[in-house]
Amino acid sequence: MRMSETDGKYKLLESIGSPRDMKSLTPEQLRQLSSELRQFIIEVVSSNPGHFGASLGVVELTVALHHVFNAPYDQIIWDVGHQAYGHKILTGRRDVFHTNRKYGGISGFPKPSESEFDAFGVGHSSTSISAALGMAAGNDYKDEADRQVVAIIGDGALSGGIAYEALNNAGHAGKNLLVILNDNNISIDPSVGAMKDYLLDITASKSYNKVKNDVWNLLGLMNKITPHARSYAQKIENAIKSILLKQSNLFESLNFRYFGPVDGHDVLHLTEILKDMKDIPGPKLLHVITQKGKGFAMAEEHQTEFHAPGKFNIKTGEIIRKVPEGPQPPLYQDVFGETILELAKSNKKIIGITPAMPTGSSLKIMMDEMPERTYDVGIAEQHAVTFSAGLAVSGMIPFCNIYSSFMQRAYDQVIHDVAIQNLPVIFFLDRAGLVGSDGATHHGAYDLAFFRCIPGMTIASPLNEVEMRNMMYTAQLNPKGPMVIRYPRGRGETVDWKQPFSEIEIGKGQQLKDGSDMAILSLGPIGKEAAKAIESLEKEHISVAHFDMRFLKPLDNKLLKTIFSRFNKIITLEDASIVGGLGSAVIEYMNDNSYKAKVLRLGIPDRFVEHGTQEELYAECGFDANGIEAAARNLVHSKILTRAM
Repeated sequence: MRMSETDGKYKLLESIGSPRDMKSLTPEQLRQLSSELRQFIIEVVSSNPGHFGASLGVVELTVALHHVFNAPYDQIIWDVGHQAYGHKILTGRRDVFHTNRKYGGISGFPKPSESEFDAFGVGHSSTSISAALGMAAGNDYKDEADRQVVAIIGDGALSGGIAYEALNNAGHAGKNLLVILNDNNISIDPSVGAMKDYLLDITASKSYNKVKNDVWNLLGLMNKITPHARSYAQKIENAIKSILLKQSNLFESLNFRYFGPVDGHDVLHLTEILKDMKDIPGPKLLHVITQKGKGFAMAEEHQTEFHAPGKFNIKTGEIIRKVPEGPQPPLYQDVFGETILELAKSNKKIIGITPAMPTGSSLKIMMDEMPERTYDVGIAEQHAVTFSAGLAVSGMIPFCNIYSSFMQRAYDQVIHDVAIQNLPVIFFLDRAGLVGSDGATHHGAYDLAFFRCIPGMTIASPLNEVEMRNMMYTAQLNPKGPMVIRYPRGRGETVDWKQPFSEIEIGKGQQLKDGSDMAILSLGPIGKEAAKAIESLEKEHISVAHFDMRFLKPLDNKLLKTIFSRFNKIITLEDASIVGGLGSAVIEYMNDNSYKAKVLRLGIPDRFVEHGTQEELYAECGFDANGIEAAARNLVHSKILTRAM
């Protein structure tokens, strides 16, 4: 939706071209701008899907930040970025906000190449404090003492280990830094862990909050009388916290000056607090209480569902779903969720683990029925892997489900804690390959490459839902070491997928179709694009054999020997980086065994791919059905080379 289509509903918002236009706004105008900004987000996202609830929850905080601070000179870093839609709208992207997450449009996350107001690129959680501290240190070095650095991090992201590392370092370094803790007791799913309980104790202490507010008001009067009011404030605040809270303040023990908790939906109070805190040197933390989905009833009541709801009715809140004409194949995540529960009922050793994605991974299906055998460990991928290793040592069979792009954060733990000890941890990599509108930060492009080089690692990718069930079944029969099963975002293709379990031979591929002119070797569900291309090529009398490799490691060397003995023109196909994946492995086999063939690798190119639908991105990268068809046609009609491409 463009401003020309709003019928004057957003008069004040229309006047804001950048944060500079907000500096002289009156208190009443700040309230009005907050109201218009919230409604604008609701209206646009209802028809152009994106991350919804998180941005509604920080509208007032966003307005206050850009009213008080001088961005982009002052650097504002949004952790993860789900909550940054208001920030984008107020920083010159209002009129293109309708392109958010669309192919060729603006990113759904803060991105420095898109705007100078996006101080740091984000997408994964818990990075903001580290980045902010680095910026503050750089500002010190450049003698820019007047430059403010602000990191906004949610309570869910605070469960990530890097956040604690940064707090520890920042408290010691003493740099001028403001951390705003956006506490809404949820990330995508409800927050878990002791930190959640600790923050709840602070926010729920009525005695502490009443006395704190009285002292705050008193100090407002004292500040007019004496310039030492703030030093008195710190002493009085510390005394209140020590007396009225059950435990000492964690943040102050890390040398942060703690302020709060305060109402995150009172834009005027936030503005005054932020103005005061600008003048306080050193590391500071402001604890802000917000409600995810604030201002839209259905989003307030159903926070997980309205994290990213898709299109919805702006009047009723009803999520608009396409009504299928008949039975639909399942989401791959649901194949995992339903199958792990089925297997767990017969194998008492299976334990499910996920780092803060029980709904997204569908582990929640098992969690609801077997809570004692499932663990949501919070946003803590490193911990999830080593926790799984500990379970394996205890004789359990851990099914550890982590999104492919998030697994990047736990690579050392996979090698050091699992692979070197050859522990039977089964990793399920959801959202492997190109994921669509979340873009470069979330594409699962690199797992094949970074897992293939680990000794003893088994790597599998099912062609369809039936094969995925069978791989899961096989993995838990008699696990000998670590194994990876990767699968994409979205739906499969088989409606009747709940077939009886069947063991799959580890390292064994399969021929799907015979042919005589060339061969396509695919790995995973992307093989269905190859099947479409092969069908079209047959109309041109081009005969293509199709092999589903199933396993990247160990490779089916017997099948490869047959392929290279018959074909001198080969395409490898993978929904993953072509650097180090299936194509690389096949060429290595060819070289090591002195075969000569022309091998063309199709997959994600050696660059960062931006956002769009999965279909648009497959086409861009040249491995949708049309791209495969064109590549095969060119290869068949080309001259044979005596070396690999």
